[in-house]
Amino acid sequence: RAGLNRLNFAFKPNCLKKHLLLICSIVNSFLSAQTVRQPLLASYPGLGAYSKKAADAFSFTVNPAALANLKQSSAGVYSERRFLLNAFNQYTAVAGFQTNSGAFGLQADYFGYANYNETQLGLGYARSLGSKIDIGAKFNYYSLRIPAYTSASAIHFEAGVLMHLSDKLHAGFSVFNPVGGKLDKTSNEKIASLFRGGLGYEVSDRFFISAEIMKEENKNTGVNAVFQYEPVKQLLIRAGINTVNSQPFAGVGLRFGSFRVDVATAYHPQLGISPAVMILFDGKQKE
Repeated sequence: RAGLNRLNFAFKPNCLKKHLLLICSIVNSFLSAQTVRQPLLASYPGLGAYSKKAADAFSFTVNPAALANLKQSSAGVYSERRFLLNAFNQYTAVAGFQTNSGAFGLQADYFGYANYNETQLGLGYARSLGSKIDIGAKFNYYSLRIPAYTSASAIHFEAGVLMHLSDKLHAGFSVFNPVGGKLDKTSNEKIASLFRGGLGYEVSDRFFISAEIMKEENKNTGVNAVFQYEPVKQLLIRAGINTVNSQPFAGVGLRFGSFRVDVATAYHPQLGISPAVMILFDGKQKE
């Protein structure tokens, strides 16, 4: 109670929705397992994880092994404003690099605002074991901060594997923080574990569909179902639904040479829209 007072909340009728959502987020951060903070448009940035043709720098945010499928070094940024509230901003920056020894990835995440925020920094590595299997792992440093109340941090890891069952069909499995990740040495509070398994099918060079099952610790099992369609080389369309929050999402991407700019949104009937922007840059394609 004293901690909430220190956050200097000023409850006004026109800000009630914002404060209720913020309180839920703060209370949730002190449960026995801290939730895995993901974009509300959960599958949009990493949609190409279960594909060779659609893989990009964001793919390894879903499965670290997807780094091995990058055709060239790549980097990007993603920004999302949940329900148009400043307190629920989320930012992600990624970069993937191809080398003779495998692929390396960097990821930086920020969620929240001045009075409540979560940050995470990650370093990933992946490589192909022949033409049929890719493996990858990522190590993360996570920090939770509420000024004048508390701060905590933890180190954890995630790992994944991708199997190319045919030229068009791909399957994968990944684990996020399967062990450890304790935020406080004096309690059992920890970062939640997350398990994913999915399939991707490249119907053609221009059309890709994917579905994955997700099980986060202390939450119901959910399904992400998505597709990507490219009517022309300069334009792509993405859409899907995450059954955990039952919110469909959709977006379009435009290519300008080596750059791609995506604009997407999700809609909640009570809380409104959650817009997002993604910018991706692809380097020179490897030989």
